[in-house]
Parts: sequence; structure tokens; C-alpha cells
Amino acid sequence: MSEAMPSKLQTKLQSILALYPRWLNPLPVIGSISETRYWAYLMLVPGLLLISVVIFYPVFSGIRLSFHEYKLLRPQLGQPYVGLKQYVDLFADDVFWISLKNTIIFGVFNVIGPFTLGLITALALKRAIRGASIVRTVILMPWFMPSVVAGHMWALLLDSRLGVINDILVRLGILESYHPWFAQPDTAMFSLLVVGLWRGFPFFALLLLAGLQAVSEELYEAASVDGANAWHKFRHITVPLLMPVIVVSVTLRTIGVVNSPDLMIILTGGGPGLATHVLSFFAFQTAYASFDFGYAAAISVVMLLILMVFTMIYLRVSGVDRA
Repeated sequence: MSEAMPSKLQTKLQSILALYPRWLNPLPVIGSISETRYWAYLMLVPGLLLISVVIFYPVFSGIRLSFHEYKLLRPQLGQPYVGLKQYVDLFADDVFWISLKNTIIFGVFNVIGPFTLGLITALALKRAIRGASIVRTVILMPWFMPSVVAGHMWALLLDSRLGVINDILVRLGILESYHPWFAQPDTAMFSLLVVGLWRGFPFFALLLLAGLQAVSEELYEAASVDGANAWHKFRHITVPLLMPVIVVSVTLRTIGVVNSPDLMIILTGGGPGLATHVLSFFAFQTAYASFDFGYAAAISVVMLLILMVFTMIYLRVSGVDRA
């Protein structure tokens, strides 16, 4: 009975397909392709279509927009083609160069600092201690917390009138009076870096801890037999085996930091002056405050090129692409 059912279903399907012209019947075509090496490429078509819709189309749409003038407040002008004019204006804009400098400062220190603290945390959490799962959850809380909540929380902690941190520093004698951390050009960027350090190190701790747990303990035992100390084990075993995780985490963190103006929007508004004015905030402000989407697209394309160049150089220097 079980063998009869498929045969009946197959017969009925063939009778239905026989009603259509031969060139509309997909089964012979699919059957012939499945016997060739092109079948694997055919299976990639749905994924490629999804990637094209989700990634390629928005990227190329933004690149195209950067060559057109598009000001939302003046819709009667349409979207005239202006070529490289917006890029020429961008490279002649002093705000762009200040924003680029601030982006490099914020990106470098907001990756190196969290990476270092995250590595130390991962090495500490690797040890079998009581309540390790609870400690790991608590450490990951800054990463799980929404940016809006974290930003406003730190705004209160560093408030120039009611801030707890100001109160502690004054009581310890480090400060003579409460300091407006986000309102002074000489401390605004430093304060953002502290917030970024607090928020970013759990990301590295999580990934590096996963990488450390994948390293076999037998390698460390063999190194101990050969007389290697803790530093030699870290340098010649831990770091080389963690390098793929390090490269991926640093690359992802750099892209996230450069593309995220959330802390600037919440805490400083790009100020005071241009002290914390980074490229992502510059693009955001140009698009949603000045409503100049063409110029904002040009800024975004420049950011895309900078990140692509950084990623290629970093992968080449790290040697992961040759592994």
C-alpha cells in the first residue's frame, strides 16, 4: 500500500504536466541541470537574491545618491545629477576633516581600550571559579543594555550638578568642584571614551572567552613540560590560536564604532563646538537635521571606503587571509 501511493501521485503529477507545453515543464530542465556541476550554482540563487535585496541594492542606491543633489526641503529641485561636486565640497569642508580626526581618535581608543580590558576579563573568566556563570552574565550587562538607556545613565552619573562620580571625586579630593565632563572641549572626548570602554569591553570578553575555551589544555601542559612560563604560553600558544577571533572581533567592533553616532547624539550632540563631531554624526546631522541626503550619502560613501581600506589592510597585516 505504501508503494502504491507514490506511484499514483507520480502518475497524477505527470498527467497534470502533460496538459502544458513541453517548454513549460520545469522537471526535465531541473533534472538535466541536477546532473551537472551547475546545480550548486542554481542552489545559490535564492541566497544571492536575498543578499542583493538586503545589501547590494541599499549600498549601490546610496552610492548613486551621492552623485545627485537631493535636498528634502526643496523637493521642486528633484534629484539633479551633480557628479563629483559633493565630494569636492566635502574634501574642502573643514568640518569633514575635524570629524575625520575625531573619528580616528574615537575609533582607535574605543577599540584598543575595550579589547585590552576584554582580553583581561576573558583570561580571568577562563579560570574555574565559583559562580562564574553569574559573573559572566553581570559583565555582559553593559553590552545588552540599549544605547539610549546606557547614554542617559552615564549622563546622570557624570552630571555637573547631581553626578555621583563628581561627588566621589570631590570627596576624595581629586576634584575641587563638580566638573561638566560633557560640556568642556578638553574632557568631552575623554568622557565618551570612558563610556565606550564600559560599553564595549563585554563584546570582546564574550568572543575572546569563547576562543580561549576552544584552546586545548594539552598544549599548555606540553609547554609546561618544556619549561615555558606563563608569558611564553600566552605569547606562543594563546595569541596565535586566538588570532582569528581577535581579527574578527576587532574588525566588527571598528565597523560598529565608526558607524554608530548614538553616544554623541545622546551625550554631547557632537559638541561642545566640534570636539566630539565624528563622521557618523556628521552624516546623521546632515541627513536628518539639514535634510541634505545627497551630501550625507557622499559622507557615508567616504566612510564605507575608509572601512573597506582599513579591513583589507588589517587582514593583510594580521595574516589571517593567508591562513
